[in-house]
Amino acid sequence: MNATIKDVAKVAGVSFKTVSRVINNESTVSEALQVKVRQAIQELNYKPNLSARGLRGSTSSIGFLYDNPNSNYVIDMQKGIFKECQASGYELLIHPCESDHVSLEDEIIEMISRSTVGGLILTPPVSDNIALVKKLAKKQIKFVRIVSGSAPPDEFGPFVLIDDRQAAYEISTHLIELGHKDLVFMCGDAQHKSNTERLNGFLQALANRGLNVKDENILSGNFSFDSGVLRTNQLLARGSALPSAIFACNDEIAAGCLFAARAAGIDVPTTLSIAGFEDSPYSRQTWPYLTTAKQHNVDIAKIATKMLIKEIKSPTQKPQDNQVFCPELLVRDSTTEF
Repeated sequence: MNATIKDVAKVAGVSFKTVSRVINNESTVSEALQVKVRQAIQELNYKPNLSARGLRGSTSSIGFLYDNPNSNYVIDMQKGIFKECQASGYELLIHPCESDHVSLEDEIIEMISRSTVGGLILTPPVSDNIALVKKLAKKQIKFVRIVSGSAPPDEFGPFVLIDDRQAAYEISTHLIELGHKDLVFMCGDAQHKSNTERLNGFLQALANRGLNVKDENILSGNFSFDSGVLRTNQLLARGSALPSAIFACNDEIAAGCLFAARAAGIDVPTTLSIAGFEDSPYSRQTWPYLTTAKQHNVDIAKIATKMLIKEIKSPTQKPQDNQVFCPELLVRDSTTEF
Protein backbone atom coordinates (compact mmCIF):
# COMPACT_ATOMS: atom_id res chain seq x y z
CA MET A 1 0.00 0.00 0.00
CA ASN A 2 1.37 3.43 -0.99
CA ALA A 3 2.20 5.89 1.76
CA THR A 4 -0.05 8.93 2.14
CA ILE A 5 0.69 12.49 3.16
CA LYS A 6 -0.80 11.69 6.58
CA ASP A 7 1.68 8.80 6.98
CA VAL A 8 4.52 11.20 6.28
CA ALA A 9 3.12 13.70 8.78
CA LYS A 10 2.88 11.00 11.46
CA VAL A 11 6.45 9.78 10.98
CA ALA A 12 7.82 13.34 10.88
CA GLY A 13 5.72 14.43 13.87
CA VAL A 14 4.16 17.36 12.05
CA SER A 15 0.79 18.27 10.57
CA PHE A 16 -0.06 17.17 7.04
CA LYS A 17 -0.30 20.87 6.12
CA THR A 18 3.36 21.24 7.04
CA VAL A 19 4.20 18.29 4.80
CA SER A 20 2.28 19.94 1.98
CA ARG A 21 4.19 23.19 2.47
CA VAL A 22 7.53 21.35 2.32
CA ILE A 23 6.51 19.49 -0.83
CA ASN A 24 5.54 22.79 -2.45
CA ASN A 25 8.81 24.46 -1.40
CA GLU A 26 7.11 27.14 0.66
CA SER A 27 9.50 29.32 2.66
CA THR A 28 7.32 29.41 5.80
CA VAL A 29 8.65 26.07 7.12
CA SER A 30 11.78 26.06 9.27
CA GLU A 31 14.86 24.25 8.01
CA ALA A 32 14.71 21.75 10.88
CA LEU A 33 11.12 20.74 10.03
CA GLN A 34 11.99 20.52 6.34
CA VAL A 35 14.73 18.04 7.14
CA LYS A 36 12.33 15.91 9.23
CA VAL A 37 9.69 15.89 6.51
CA ARG A 38 12.11 15.04 3.72
CA GLN A 39 13.60 12.23 5.78
CA ALA A 40 10.09 10.83 6.34
CA ILE A 41 9.30 11.13 2.63
CA GLN A 42 12.47 9.22 1.77
CA GLU A 43 11.87 6.58 4.45
CA LEU A 44 8.30 5.92 3.27
CA ASN A 45 9.11 6.33 -0.44
CA TYR A 46 6.20 8.75 -0.57
CA LYS A 47 5.22 10.11 -3.99
CA PRO A 48 3.02 13.22 -4.04
CA ASN A 49 -0.22 12.96 -5.99
CA LEU A 50 0.31 15.23 -9.00
CA SER A 51 -3.32 15.55 -9.99
CA ALA A 52 -4.42 16.39 -6.44
CA ARG A 53 -1.76 19.04 -6.18
CA GLY A 54 -2.86 20.51 -9.49
CA LEU A 55 -6.43 20.77 -8.23
CA ARG A 56 -5.22 22.68 -5.19
CA GLY A 57 -3.46 25.10 -7.54
CA SER A 58 -0.13 24.40 -5.84
CA THR A 59 1.86 23.88 -9.04
CA SER A 60 4.53 26.56 -9.13
CA SER A 61 6.99 25.58 -11.83
CA ILE A 62 7.27 24.65 -15.49
CA GLY A 63 9.56 21.93 -16.80
CA PHE A 64 11.79 22.39 -19.85
CA LEU A 65 12.75 19.05 -21.43
CA TYR A 66 15.53 18.91 -23.99
CA ASP A 67 17.96 16.57 -25.70
CA ASN A 68 19.86 18.79 -28.10
CA PRO A 69 23.62 19.11 -28.77
CA ASN A 70 23.18 22.71 -29.90
CA SER A 71 23.96 24.81 -26.83
CA ASN A 72 22.81 28.03 -28.49
CA TYR A 73 19.39 26.51 -29.18
CA VAL A 74 19.06 25.34 -25.56
CA ILE A 75 20.11 28.75 -24.20
CA ASP A 76 17.60 30.57 -26.41
CA MET A 77 14.80 28.21 -25.40
CA GLN A 78 15.69 28.61 -21.74
CA LYS A 79 15.73 32.39 -22.09
CA GLY A 80 12.28 32.53 -23.71
CA ILE A 81 10.69 30.10 -21.27
CA PHE A 82 12.22 31.87 -18.28
CA LYS A 83 10.92 35.27 -19.36
CA GLU A 84 7.35 34.01 -19.47
CA CYS A 85 7.73 32.05 -16.24
CA GLN A 86 9.07 35.12 -14.49
CA ALA A 87 6.21 37.27 -15.79
CA SER A 88 3.60 34.76 -14.60
CA GLY A 89 5.12 33.81 -11.24
CA TYR A 90 6.40 30.36 -12.18
CA GLU A 91 9.77 28.78 -11.49
CA LEU A 92 11.67 27.07 -14.31
CA LEU A 93 12.85 23.48 -13.91
CA ILE A 94 15.38 22.43 -16.57
CA HIS A 95 15.60 18.71 -17.28
CA PRO A 96 18.09 17.38 -19.85
CA CYS A 97 17.31 13.84 -20.98
CA GLU A 98 17.94 11.20 -23.65
CA SER A 99 14.98 11.30 -26.02
CA ASP A 100 15.36 7.68 -27.14
CA HIS A 101 16.12 6.15 -23.73
CA VAL A 102 13.95 3.12 -22.94
CA SER A 103 13.02 4.46 -19.51
CA LEU A 104 12.36 8.06 -20.57
CA GLU A 105 8.61 7.90 -19.88
CA ASP A 106 9.10 6.60 -16.34
CA GLU A 107 11.90 9.11 -15.75
CA ILE A 108 9.71 12.07 -16.66
CA ILE A 109 6.67 10.84 -14.72
CA GLU A 110 8.88 10.29 -11.68
CA MET A 111 10.41 13.77 -12.03
CA ILE A 112 6.97 15.36 -12.14
CA SER A 113 5.67 13.35 -9.20
CA ARG A 114 8.49 14.68 -7.01
CA SER A 115 8.20 18.33 -7.99
CA THR A 116 5.74 21.20 -8.27
CA VAL A 117 5.79 21.09 -12.06
CA GLY A 118 2.42 22.03 -13.51
CA GLY A 119 3.33 21.40 -17.14
CA LEU A 120 6.12 20.73 -19.61
CA ILE A 121 7.68 22.36 -22.65
CA LEU A 122 8.90 19.57 -24.93
CA THR A 123 11.57 20.46 -27.50
CA PRO A 124 12.92 18.35 -30.39
CA PRO A 125 13.67 15.47 -30.44
CA VAL A 126 11.89 14.83 -27.09
CA SER A 127 8.73 16.32 -28.60
CA ASP A 128 8.89 13.71 -31.38
CA ASN A 129 8.75 10.83 -28.89
CA ILE A 130 5.12 9.80 -29.43
CA ALA A 131 5.24 7.14 -26.71
CA LEU A 132 6.14 9.84 -24.17
CA VAL A 133 3.51 12.22 -25.53
CA LYS A 134 0.82 9.54 -25.25
CA LYS A 135 1.89 8.70 -21.70
CA LEU A 136 1.74 12.36 -20.63
CA ALA A 137 -1.69 12.77 -22.24
CA LYS A 138 -2.95 9.63 -20.51
CA LYS A 139 -1.70 10.95 -17.16
CA GLN A 140 -3.41 14.29 -17.91
CA ILE A 141 -0.14 16.14 -17.55
CA LYS A 142 -0.16 19.48 -19.35
CA PHE A 143 2.44 20.03 -22.06
CA VAL A 144 3.16 22.00 -25.21
CA ARG A 145 5.35 20.55 -27.94
CA ILE A 146 7.76 22.49 -30.13
CA VAL A 147 7.99 20.41 -33.30
CA SER A 148 9.43 20.53 -36.79
CA GLY A 149 7.32 19.87 -39.85
CA SER A 150 5.46 21.22 -42.83
CA ALA A 151 2.04 19.90 -41.74
CA PRO A 152 0.41 19.53 -38.31
CA PRO A 153 1.75 16.47 -36.43
CA ASP A 154 -0.32 13.98 -34.44
CA GLU A 155 -2.29 16.10 -32.01
CA PHE A 156 -2.20 15.15 -28.34
CA GLY A 157 -2.19 18.72 -27.19
CA PRO A 158 -1.18 22.22 -28.32
CA PHE A 159 2.04 22.67 -30.25
CA VAL A 160 4.27 25.27 -31.87
CA LEU A 161 5.33 24.12 -35.32
CA ILE A 162 8.52 25.20 -37.09
CA ASP A 163 8.25 24.96 -40.87
CA ASP A 164 11.83 23.85 -41.47
CA ARG A 165 10.99 22.39 -44.86
CA GLN A 166 9.78 25.69 -46.32
CA ALA A 167 12.75 27.59 -44.90
CA ALA A 168 15.18 25.01 -46.33
CA TYR A 169 13.37 25.22 -49.66
CA GLU A 170 13.93 28.99 -49.70
CA ILE A 171 17.65 28.68 -48.89
CA SER A 172 18.11 26.03 -51.58
CA THR A 173 16.18 28.12 -54.12
CA HIS A 174 18.43 31.07 -53.29
CA LEU A 175 21.52 28.97 -54.08
CA ILE A 176 20.01 27.67 -57.33
CA GLU A 177 19.06 31.17 -58.44
CA LEU A 178 22.69 32.20 -57.91
CA GLY A 179 23.59 29.62 -60.60
CA HIS A 180 24.61 26.68 -58.41
CA LYS A 181 23.70 23.28 -59.83
CA ASP A 182 26.16 20.98 -58.06
CA LEU A 183 25.09 21.25 -54.41
CA VAL A 184 25.92 19.30 -51.26
CA PHE A 185 23.64 18.86 -48.25
CA MET A 186 25.28 18.19 -44.89
CA CYS A 187 22.93 16.48 -42.45
CA GLY A 188 22.55 16.90 -38.72
CA ASP A 189 21.56 14.22 -36.20
CA ALA A 190 19.31 11.70 -37.93
CA GLN A 191 16.89 11.36 -34.97
CA HIS A 192 15.92 15.03 -35.22
CA LYS A 193 12.89 15.55 -37.43
CA SER A 194 14.25 18.97 -38.34
CA ASN A 195 17.09 17.19 -40.15
CA THR A 196 14.62 15.28 -42.31
CA GLU A 197 12.45 18.34 -42.94
CA ARG A 198 15.41 20.49 -44.01
CA LEU A 199 16.70 17.74 -46.30
CA ASN A 200 13.24 17.37 -47.87
CA GLY A 201 13.07 21.12 -48.49
CA PHE A 202 16.47 20.96 -50.18
CA LEU A 203 15.44 18.04 -52.39
CA GLN A 204 12.13 19.67 -53.31
CA ALA A 205 13.83 22.87 -54.43
CA LEU A 206 16.19 20.91 -56.68
CA ALA A 207 13.37 18.79 -58.08
CA ASN A 208 11.29 21.88 -58.90
CA ARG A 209 14.20 23.23 -60.98
CA GLY A 210 14.81 19.91 -62.73
CA LEU A 211 18.06 19.29 -60.88
CA ASN A 212 19.27 15.98 -59.48
CA VAL A 213 21.49 15.52 -56.46
CA LYS A 214 24.14 12.82 -56.35
CA ASP A 215 23.74 10.32 -53.51
CA GLU A 216 27.31 11.04 -52.42
CA ASN A 217 26.41 14.72 -52.06
CA ILE A 218 24.05 14.04 -49.15
CA LEU A 219 26.45 13.60 -46.25
CA SER A 220 25.38 12.17 -42.89
CA GLY A 221 26.69 13.72 -39.70
CA ASN A 222 25.52 15.59 -36.62
CA PHE A 223 24.75 19.14 -35.53
CA SER A 224 28.32 20.11 -34.68
CA PHE A 225 31.25 22.22 -35.89
CA ASP A 226 33.48 19.13 -35.99
CA SER A 227 30.99 17.36 -38.26
CA GLY A 228 31.22 20.25 -40.74
CA VAL A 229 35.02 20.11 -40.69
CA LEU A 230 35.11 16.32 -41.14
CA ARG A 231 32.57 16.19 -43.99
CA THR A 232 34.24 19.07 -45.86
CA ASN A 233 37.61 17.37 -45.59
CA GLN A 234 35.99 14.20 -46.95
CA LEU A 235 34.71 16.21 -49.92
CA LEU A 236 38.17 17.62 -50.55
CA ALA A 237 39.72 14.14 -50.35
CA ARG A 238 37.55 12.75 -53.15
CA GLY A 239 39.86 14.09 -55.78
CA SER A 240 36.96 15.05 -58.03
CA ALA A 241 35.63 18.51 -58.82
CA LEU A 242 34.48 20.40 -55.73
CA PRO A 243 30.75 21.22 -55.66
CA SER A 244 29.99 24.92 -55.98
CA ALA A 245 27.74 25.19 -52.88
CA ILE A 246 27.10 23.53 -49.53
CA PHE A 247 23.85 23.77 -47.60
CA ALA A 248 24.58 22.75 -44.00
CA CYS A 249 21.75 21.65 -41.73
CA ASN A 250 22.70 24.23 -39.10
CA ASP A 251 25.14 27.08 -38.55
CA GLU A 252 27.59 25.04 -36.48
CA ILE A 253 28.04 22.59 -39.35
CA ALA A 254 28.31 25.49 -41.80
CA ALA A 255 30.98 27.17 -39.67
CA GLY A 256 32.94 23.91 -39.67
CA CYS A 257 32.63 23.76 -43.48
CA LEU A 258 33.93 27.31 -43.76
CA PHE A 259 36.85 26.59 -41.43
CA ALA A 260 37.92 23.49 -43.40
CA ALA A 261 37.55 25.24 -46.75
CA ARG A 262 39.66 28.23 -45.71
CA ALA A 263 42.29 25.93 -44.17
CA ALA A 264 42.56 24.24 -47.57
CA GLY A 265 42.98 27.60 -49.33
CA ILE A 266 39.49 27.59 -50.87
CA ASP A 267 37.93 31.02 -51.16
CA VAL A 268 34.41 31.42 -49.76
CA PRO A 269 32.22 32.46 -51.49
CA THR A 270 34.08 32.93 -54.81
CA THR A 271 34.92 29.24 -55.22
CA LEU A 272 32.51 27.71 -52.73
CA SER A 273 29.26 29.14 -51.37
CA ILE A 274 28.13 27.97 -47.92
CA ALA A 275 24.75 28.39 -46.20
CA GLY A 276 23.62 27.36 -42.72
CA PHE A 277 20.39 27.38 -40.74
CA GLU A 278 19.06 28.98 -37.51
CA ASP A 279 21.01 32.29 -37.34
CA SER A 280 22.90 31.17 -34.27
CA PRO A 281 25.94 33.15 -33.03
CA TYR A 282 28.08 30.85 -35.21
CA SER A 283 26.63 32.53 -38.30
CA ARG A 284 27.98 35.90 -37.14
CA GLN A 285 31.27 34.70 -35.66
CA THR A 286 32.72 33.60 -39.00
CA TRP A 287 34.15 35.52 -41.92
CA PRO A 288 32.38 35.89 -44.18
CA TYR A 289 29.12 35.94 -42.23
CA LEU A 290 26.89 33.00 -43.10
CA THR A 291 23.78 33.06 -45.24
CA THR A 292 21.21 31.30 -43.07
CA ALA A 293 17.56 31.08 -41.97
CA LYS A 294 16.70 33.11 -38.90
CA GLN A 295 14.82 30.96 -36.40
CA HIS A 296 13.29 33.09 -33.63
CA ASN A 297 13.93 30.58 -30.85
CA VAL A 298 13.37 32.98 -27.95
CA ASP A 299 10.01 34.08 -29.37
CA ILE A 300 9.05 30.48 -30.12
CA ALA A 301 9.82 29.50 -26.52
CA LYS A 302 7.85 32.45 -25.14
CA ILE A 303 4.78 31.59 -27.23
CA ALA A 304 4.96 27.92 -26.20
CA THR A 305 5.21 28.91 -22.53
CA LYS A 306 2.26 31.30 -22.78
CA MET A 307 0.22 28.48 -24.29
CA LEU A 308 1.25 26.10 -21.51
CA ILE A 309 0.41 28.56 -18.72
CA LYS A 310 -2.99 29.08 -20.29
CA GLU A 311 -3.49 25.30 -20.31
CA ILE A 312 -2.51 25.04 -16.65
CA LYS A 313 -4.73 27.90 -15.49
CA SER A 314 -7.76 27.05 -17.64
CA PRO A 315 -7.77 23.26 -18.10
CA THR A 316 -11.41 23.15 -19.25
CA GLN A 317 -11.09 25.80 -21.96
CA LYS A 318 -11.56 24.95 -25.62
CA PRO A 319 -8.41 23.80 -27.49
CA GLN A 320 -5.98 26.57 -28.34
CA ASP A 321 -4.95 27.49 -31.85
CA ASN A 322 -1.56 25.99 -32.65
CA GLN A 323 1.19 28.36 -33.74
CA VAL A 324 3.36 28.11 -36.88
CA PHE A 325 6.73 29.78 -37.42
CA CYS A 326 8.76 29.78 -40.64
CA PRO A 327 12.45 30.74 -40.31
CA GLU A 328 13.38 33.72 -42.51
CA LEU A 329 16.05 33.67 -45.21
CA LEU A 330 19.00 35.95 -44.35
CA VAL A 331 21.35 36.47 -47.29
CA ARG A 332 24.89 37.30 -46.21
CA ASP A 333 28.39 37.22 -47.69
CA SER A 334 29.03 33.45 -47.66
CA THR A 335 27.00 32.89 -50.86
CA THR A 336 27.46 34.47 -54.27
CA GLU A 337 26.80 33.91 -57.97
CA PHE A 338 28.47 30.99 -59.66
